[in-house]
Amino acid sequence: MRDDHPALRLVCFPHSGASVTTYRSWAPLVPEGVELLAVQYPQHADRFAEPPAGSVAEMGAAVAAELATLDRTPVALFGHSLGALVSYETARALTDAGFSPRLLFVSGCPAPELAGGGTTHTLPDDELWTRLLALGGTDSALAADDEIRDLVLPVLRSDITLHETYRPAPPVRPLSCPIRCHYNTDDPLVPDGSFATWADATSGPFSVRAWPGGHFHHLTDPTALVADVCDNLVEVVR
Repeated sequence: MRDDHPALRLVCFPHSGASVTTYRSWAPLVPEGVELLAVQYPQHADRFAEPPAGSVAEMGAAVAAELATLDRTPVALFGHSLGALVSYETARALTDAGFSPRLLFVSGCPAPELAGGGTTHTLPDDELWTRLLALGGTDSALAADDEIRDLVLPVLRSDITLHETYRPAPPVRPLSCPIRCHYNTDDPLVPDGSFATWADATSGPFSVRAWPGGHFHHLTDPTALVADVCDNLVEVVR
């Protein structure tokens, strides 16, 4: 959603395998004065022909470089799962460039030092697909379509590989912006307490919001989540 004179830009980062359409439903929920932007990763949707990114940090640096071509409207970042790590790396790159985000929202992901690890990306196709469907977030009609599966699986595997092999590159200095952490109480990908150490990623304020449901609960009805995000944005642009 474009705004000619926004007070703030909210840049959103999709989860593994997802595209910018993940945040289409947010557009009517974002208040006037906030410009909603979403990141399209390499190899996804209209960037399908591009090679995949080599690392999460590379993805974050590329987004930061794109934002640097715009005017200096304040920026806030939101990312879910893999998107949380890409948004964090974007925040690091922006901070290093002297343009710290006003607020970082992270969702459905352990803190950076705990986020890597796992062998899901090494599973055979059938097993990987079954594992992903068990998390929810995939339309049942698409899940049963073998052609769709064959198109989506390589992208998912690439994204999950980036997520599971992620390590924040040193030196890891705390961000200065506030971090608001969202997690779902029944999310099998975010063990108890693994979200709390996001507090160590910033020298600024840190807060947590728990939601019911599993890893992709926010996809079914984002209204309450977007309201919480926007309430916090109001506080930082006053």
